Amino acid sequence: MNNQQIETLLKEQLELAEVHVTSEGSHFQIIAVSDKFDEMSRVKKQQFIYGPLKEQIADGTMHAISIKTFSEKQWQRERMFNMPQ
Repeated sequence: MNNQQIETLLKEQLELAEVHVTSEGSHFQIIAVSDKFDEMSRVKKQQFIYGPLKEQIADGTMHAISIKTFSEKQWQRERMFNMPQ
């Protein structure tokens, strides 16, 4: 599964405003943007993102995942510091 496929999966299943995925081998960095995150604890945010990816995690396609979550308002402020290169 490539980065674009992961972005599409997360965006469609979780109804995210934006999602950006970068990877190096089986190590992935995910930036997810949604106002849904305003109401979630840090653990719930992680679980929310992991949910649609459990098959890829279980089969070893995705070994390490770094997740950053932002509300849409936070993302407007943080975008230039966190946008993948």
